[in-house]
Amino acid sequence: MSTIELDEAGQRLTVTASGRPLQGRLRMPGDKSVSHRALLLSALADGTSLIRGLSDGEDVAGTRAALEALGVVVETHPDDAATLRVAGRGGALSEAEGVLDVGNSGTGMRLLAGVLAGQPFLSVLCGDRYLHRRPMERIAVPLRLMGASIDGRDGGRLPPLVVRGGSLRGIDYELPVASAQVKSAVLLAGLAADGETVVREPAPTRVHTEEMLAACGADIETDRSAGVVRVRPSLLQPHEWRVPGDPSQAAFFVCAAAAIPGSDLTIEGVYLGPARAGFLEVLARMGADLDIDVAQGTVRVRGAELRGTDIAPEEVPGLVDEVPALAVAALLARGTTRVLGAGELRVKESDRLATTASELGRLGGDLRVDGDALVVSGGRPLRGATVSSHGDHRIAMACAAAALAATGTTIVEDMEAVPTSYPGFVDDLGAVAGSPLEGGS
Repeated sequence: MSTIELDEAGQRLTVTASGRPLQGRLRMPGDKSVSHRALLLSALADGTSLIRGLSDGEDVAGTRAALEALGVVVETHPDDAATLRVAGRGGALSEAEGVLDVGNSGTGMRLLAGVLAGQPFLSVLCGDRYLHRRPMERIAVPLRLMGASIDGRDGGRLPPLVVRGGSLRGIDYELPVASAQVKSAVLLAGLAADGETVVREPAPTRVHTEEMLAACGADIETDRSAGVVRVRPSLLQPHEWRVPGDPSQAAFFVCAAAAIPGSDLTIEGVYLGPARAGFLEVLARMGADLDIDVAQGTVRVRGAELRGTDIAPEEVPGLVDEVPALAVAALLARGTTRVLGAGELRVKESDRLATTASELGRLGGDLRVDGDALVVSGGRPLRGATVSSHGDHRIAMACAAAALAATGTTIVEDMEAVPTSYPGFVDDLGAVAGSPLEGGS
């Protein structure tokens, strides 16, 4: 009998599943990346925007709280509890009285820094102890080139960040590392800059910011084949946003179901646009049994015998958040899977190269880090063990997904990291594993 139990403090998850197939249908929570951007663009717009399906994670709540501290009114629609109404400020925010605490959210801090670089006042951005370890010079450098003053610990490399904005000028900037967050920070600052701002990326990344800016009437041009985005000063128009389901959250269920015999799982309403469905392409290459409807955002996955594959460096930006989930599938596949050129994983909520290898390794997996590559030798039986999230929500969810295929009992510690992005994860895990949640939630 499978059991899934979360302690009353929400810190320790106990899973005993022994390879039980994953069955049923799930609808994912609102996409985190789209949710951050919907809030920020609505706040800058000249009028009232509506947002339906916003992520219920703590990261997005932190962005909302920061915007409210900057004078933006965000309230539940009186006729629809699932819809938020955001009164845009026409590009002019108000100086906050205190620091802006975004918790664990790197996306929130980097995108807010881009917005605040264009505002003529001082702002202080801070977060939790995990966020304060994450590099911020990648946004500080281009924003300084545009004319903003950015400071922080270690010469502006680490948070908290102090941003004094205003009087920006457009720049032509080539990203040293493919990063949707850095691209977005520069584009958001470019809305308030004098002249044209150009961002050139070395590899394709998520296009949410470009698509959503265009939907708001921004003066923006995108040449995806050349990796170039141009934006000019723009007053955004209000918009009605419908946030799709989060594919990065879906990946944990899809990857586990793809490799566990007898599974038949359908995920509904997921965003499968550019640079977000890369993990599905990898799974298909591994032999996964997938039915994908991009228009409807539906993925049906059945358990199959998987085989190892190589993930090339140019693929990584399009699936960087899904690597821990893909590592679970790789553990259960025949042969070796190598994720190459994945150095960006070192600067997430944890060093995800190291923590993916160490924690899934505790379950009996054969994983190692080779430079900037993660190498997984699959086919070894998994066994229950005690593992830690290291404060990283994706490591916690990867370990919980792997535990479904392990014999014995697995304990995942530090589960309090998961609500930053997916508060309903444990409930959904129990639902598809046929194990209603026991204990506190």
